[in-house]
Amino acid sequence: MTGPIALSAELAPDMAALMDRVARQDGPQADPTTLPPAEGRRLAAAGNRRWNVDLPEMAVSRNLGVPADAALGGPAIRCWLHVPLDARPGLVVFVHGGGFSFCSPETHERAARLLAAESGLAVLLPDYRLAPEHPYPAGLTDVVATLRALPRLAETADVPPGPLFLAGDSAGANLALASLIHEMRADRPVGAAGALLFYGNYDADFESPSFRFFAEGPGLTRAKMQRYWRFYVGNRDMRGDALACPAFAERTELAALPPLHLMAAGVDPLLSDTLALQARLADAGRSEKAEIVPGVVHGFLQMTHELAAAREAIAAAGRFVRDHS
Repeated sequence: MTGPIALSAELAPDMAALMDRVARQDGPQADPTTLPPAEGRRLAAAGNRRWNVDLPEMAVSRNLGVPADAALGGPAIRCWLHVPLDARPGLVVFVHGGGFSFCSPETHERAARLLAAESGLAVLLPDYRLAPEHPYPAGLTDVVATLRALPRLAETADVPPGPLFLAGDSAGANLALASLIHEMRADRPVGAAGALLFYGNYDADFESPSFRFFAEGPGLTRAKMQRYWRFYVGNRDMRGDALACPAFAERTELAALPPLHLMAAGVDPLLSDTLALQARLADAGRSEKAEIVPGVVHGFLQMTHELAAAREAIAAAGRFVRDHS
């Protein structure tokens, strides 16, 4: 149960104006989840390009490589590192969203740079393998491999050792949280100081209150999310598997997680996922309360150049990092 909440599809005025402007500029667009994967990714990348302008200045922005991990059976992984001006010791590993199938460190560049500036920590984005060519658990394996390689990466990148935070938006929040659970189960706890989880997908309940209420959007729809989920897990029923649906982690595992910053969009089919996770955490004796940003759609953190609510949400995440480091 997620508890009672008044769902509303009313958009904040600036959110509505921005969506109207984008619709006028782009005209009719194909649904990228109905296209061949490479074509869908090109369309998604083009749509995200508009948000990655006037990039916050960084002291360093460069690519790093994570070598193949024989124990995990994954390939080498490219990562993109952003080090802010006057950086403090420590690191945020930010797992980008995109339905497990789309997007990249490049599509999330402005959000990552702004998070680096607000938190004062370097931000590292792994370019994990994407579904459907690389279904579950490939993306999760790549995030875990990145975490295991961090001591060597920090030396290579000259990032001073300090507190580690995980972050992720949408599918990236799923992968970030699942990677913490994965490493607990492998008896290799990450030792993270906290995790920033933005409008995450933690379950596969497409009949939740928000999935029913926002089935047709605006923004993300239930049908799109169902296609993303099929890309990731195929026809397997993964509900109950905490490495695919982290809301199903054991009570003891939830209790052992680091402090969590939970944030959800108010106009989003995935809103109930965050509320259900909050309820599971409460049942495990934790006190996290989700911050619900009213009047904005799924993916709004991409819109920091245009949307004050997005900038304020990343500023809040930065304060969480500073308060826990």
